[in-house]
Amino acid sequence: MISRLLAVGREMIMSRYFGAGFATDAFNAAFRVPNLLRDLFAEGALSSAFVPTFIGRRVQKGDQEAWLLASRVINAVIVVLSGVTLLFYFGASWFVYLLASPFAATPGKFELTVHMTRIMSPFVLFMALASALMGMLNANGRFFIPALAPAAFNVCTILAGIFLREPLQRFGIEPVVAMAIGALAGGLAQVLLQAPSAWRIGFRHQLSLDLKDPGVRKIAMLMLPAVIGLSATQINIAVDTQLAARFGDGPVSYLNYAFRLIQLPIGLFGVAIATGTLTAVSIHAASNDLERLRSTAAGSLRLAACLTFPAATGLMIFRREIIQLLFERGAFLSSDTLQTSNALLMYAAALFAYSGIKILVPAFYALGETRVPVQASMIAVGLKVALNFLLIIPLGFLGLALATSAASLINFALLAARFQKRTRARGNWQGLTVYLRIALASASMGLLALLAHRFMQKLVDMNGTSGQAVSLGAAIGVGILAILPLLRLFGVKEERELSALWKRLAGKKI
Repeated sequence: MISRLLAVGREMIMSRYFGAGFATDAFNAAFRVPNLLRDLFAEGALSSAFVPTFIGRRVQKGDQEAWLLASRVINAVIVVLSGVTLLFYFGASWFVYLLASPFAATPGKFELTVHMTRIMSPFVLFMALASALMGMLNANGRFFIPALAPAAFNVCTILAGIFLREPLQRFGIEPVVAMAIGALAGGLAQVLLQAPSAWRIGFRHQLSLDLKDPGVRKIAMLMLPAVIGLSATQINIAVDTQLAARFGDGPVSYLNYAFRLIQLPIGLFGVAIATGTLTAVSIHAASNDLERLRSTAAGSLRLAACLTFPAATGLMIFRREIIQLLFERGAFLSSDTLQTSNALLMYAAALFAYSGIKILVPAFYALGETRVPVQASMIAVGLKVALNFLLIIPLGFLGLALATSAASLINFALLAARFQKRTRARGNWQGLTVYLRIALASASMGLLALLAHRFMQKLVDMNGTSGQAVSLGAAIGVGILAILPLLRLFGVKEERELSALWKRLAGKKI
């Protein structure tokens, strides 16, 4: 939660000082290139392959062999991704052209994007190292520090945006470059924050590089199909950026701001649940306990639905008010609010699917079934590209957001069907009706929150930021207080788990 709220704070800094146009389009496109490589080599493929392999090595051969495997993986990452960093630096123009060639039509925009891309070129190496450390800590039951690590990244970018912007401008450097410097520092900070915790659990780095180690080779083999699948997703992102860039200054940033808000509940709920689930399903997979693995994954999906359905409802109903309160100040105009809120509506439709994918994909990796996520991803991406060209005709750049949601829903449906078959689960309507009951509870919550918002509008001055914050805060508060009783009313058993968690967070004994 800390990390994701700080991520929203980072976007608030971006919107205040740089708005939604020339500078932010350039930064978002430049940051998309290291993000592309981060997903391919770090957080996506590496972490999903590393955790089950590390746990398997420790279960079979003990801690010392597991630590040796971790050192060999880290050393291999350093060698391979140092070369990728150099390729990334010297090939920045080529990468940017693939992602956003229309920028060349605006004087200085393409060059600025290339410059920031080069600054952030080592980012992928730092993220891969942070991902390996995260895997070790998660496998040893340590979740707080790895989850907090992205907060260090956000703090660095926020501080850079506030304090480096003006000094850079005085030296004749585009102020938004401060955000690129902050992103690079933030990547390194994620490594430095986790390293002491890794030391405390017993990890001692060894200068051993053995590419023939069965564990290293297994991780590489697990990563290969994952990289192929993620490559399909990244092709999709490149197509999105290219198409959005053709609509002039703004659309690349509108889509980015909207999806950043979607990532708040994904990070709070989807990624958090998926992180805990990965360790559990890896242990069940190592002991070949399919029943417990299936039960764990199914429970995680229901729990994610209990959290993401209400979040999606709130984002849809109050999308404009949220954007206005968070971003509409400084260089961010009311017209930017309208366009960003429309994109947020399109993205919010598939919030549960985004989270569900993050839960199911690592479960397949734990089972050694790497081809299934790849196949599902490639099918979904192919449909997404087709939908892009179909939907941008009536909807413009908003069609890209709607196509993303549609593709995510298809991806999740394919994964869920294959997971059910792989774990020999019996399909039944009772398992599906729980999601309908969660949806009804969420809709009821949304109605109560809307009534609270309308009531507060009559009591406070809505022209000021404080009035907007009070009315929106009242609506959110009513929604939070109402959702658990509503889930209980509709007979959703996961409500008990959420209630227990809420009581623990409130410091009560249960």
